[in-house]
Amino acid sequence: MKKIISLLMAMLLVTSLLLAGCQQQETKMKNIRLIEVTHSIFYAPQYVALEKGFFEEHGLSVELTNGGGADKCMAALVSGEADVAFMGPEASVYVYLQGREDHAVNFAQLTQRDGSFIVGREKDDTFTVEKLKGHTILGGRKGGMPLMALEYVLKQSGLTPGVDVNVRTDIQFDMMAGAFQSGEADYTTLFEPLASTFELQGNGYVLESVGALAGYIPYTCYSSLGSYIEKNPDTIQGFANALYEGMVWVDEHSAQEVAEVIHPQFADSEVDFLAKIVQSYKNINAWNPDLVLGEDGYNKLIDIMKTAGEIEEGAPYDKIQTSEFAVKAKENYKK
Repeated sequence: MKKIISLLMAMLLVTSLLLAGCQQQETKMKNIRLIEVTHSIFYAPQYVALEKGFFEEHGLSVELTNGGGADKCMAALVSGEADVAFMGPEASVYVYLQGREDHAVNFAQLTQRDGSFIVGREKDDTFTVEKLKGHTILGGRKGGMPLMALEYVLKQSGLTPGVDVNVRTDIQFDMMAGAFQSGEADYTTLFEPLASTFELQGNGYVLESVGALAGYIPYTCYSSLGSYIEKNPDTIQGFANALYEGMVWVDEHSAQEVAEVIHPQFADSEVDFLAKIVQSYKNINAWNPDLVLGEDGYNKLIDIMKTAGEIEEGAPYDKIQTSEFAVKAKENYKK
């Protein structure tokens, strides 16, 4: 009897030690509240990092929410409801120019092309941007990167927004798909998987990639308030490390393999459907391989914002971004 009791006590001791170890492991995980501008296959490297456990390997537990627009993401960041916001870097410029002392600082750039597609109501294998003349297109929120990139493409094609093309800015970013489906406008711009889903459902046809037409633009970046970065440099570095690993994984694997990994993020879609979209983003070189927001790219962003009439002067490059974490992420990476 004494032996049985001793054995049970030993088992209880081992179990309690294991539980304590697990609890200690959990307490070491740093929780990150990440808000993204929209949930899109365009951000495949981020979802690979989540699904492959790269964030956990760096001691981070990521709580992901969909902000439905850069303005909402920035509001969440400034109010303290989010630790990291994933959105266009133009939002950081606006906040800095408003004079906010503790402004948002971009520490990693994920995408280097616009990720939206022009969707029309009729199939057109010979579509060109010039065909938008005399028509109405839903362009997104005024001052947002999707709208500015679209207007940049229109101007490059010799079309003046508001004169040659009616570019509507009165519909919220996350409401554009529903508005187009209900009959608003002749064309719209949509991100994936919404654009291809529309085509599958017969609600529209994907005609052209805005990203392919616009060329390089520092389109979406990860940012945190300067105060948060200063207090949590190890957390930001771990975040950047995980993102870089996700970026490399996407680059080194096929679209089919990427689709299989990110499928839980888009469970309503078939893997082959996702793979087709991933390949379309690979084809336009959508992702920034080193995560660094370069000065040349930033200057192009400022030029686009000025041309759009949103700002008169830009913000200093070294105030809007820090390359430290992206550079170290590449250095830390081990194959």
